[in-house]
Amino acid sequence: MTSPLISAPALRALLASGAPLLLADCRNDLADPGAGQRAHETFHLPGALYFHLDRDLSAPPDGRNGRHPLPTREAFAERLAARGFADHLPVVAYDASGGMYASRLWWMLRWLGHEAVQVLDGGLAAWDAAGGALQAGPVAPRAAGRFTLRPPLVGTVDFETVLGGLGHARRLIVDARSPDRFRGENETLDPVAGHIPGAVSRFFRDNLGAGDRFKPADQLRREWQALMGTHQPVELVAQCGSGVTACHHLLALEAAGLGGAALYAGSWSEWCSRPEAPVALGA
Repeated sequence: MTSPLISAPALRALLASGAPLLLADCRNDLADPGAGQRAHETFHLPGALYFHLDRDLSAPPDGRNGRHPLPTREAFAERLAARGFADHLPVVAYDASGGMYASRLWWMLRWLGHEAVQVLDGGLAAWDAAGGALQAGPVAPRAAGRFTLRPPLVGTVDFETVLGGLGHARRLIVDARSPDRFRGENETLDPVAGHIPGAVSRFFRDNLGAGDRFKPADQLRREWQALMGTHQPVELVAQCGSGVTACHHLLALEAAGLGGAALYAGSWSEWCSRPEAPVALGA
């Protein structure tokens, strides 16, 4: 199995070899949606295309589908092809937030059936520490590519499935938000505080170690197996505030050899917008 992560030295060697590769800059700031674009224009990996969380990696919200709803697979494939993505072209996504946003693109590409995608472990800081070159200014647009939809390599569940599964032991919902938001404290992003009843908390940053790099695979495996108990990976549902950091959990599980969990893309921001959805507070 190819790891979903690539180290900065390995990426430098890959680029030096001249192998075809598409770099995707996914930097973002939930508190300042324009920050990632500005940072990209200031400096980025050579030739990297910028992908905005709201414009490129989400569909418009309607008040009931969460803050970062998924586009249709067809619409996303068309957008990628227009930007120069192509069948079998390897992609490396990066950010400056421990993979928080890059993992969203990683998951979405796998959702389209694209296997050749990795996340730069440690992001920009690791690239800089490895002596990687940076580039400033605009990046020339790539020629449109041919991007074919294939069967998804990842699973999803929707609001109705999560609601209908409440109280059933066969599913384990894992919430990637910070523990205080899980408990219903210090909520600043969504209008209702709390969590989905029966969910367990694991902050997405618990997947990371020194330098915002992912923990070694064996350590991730031990930690996740302790959390899962008797559950199998295919029985897990990852969620967060809006379906972004939940993808970080799915990447960590894949890196640990525990692939198969599903994403609840609407996550808490969709859940708390529905009057029929129950809300739990506390640990």
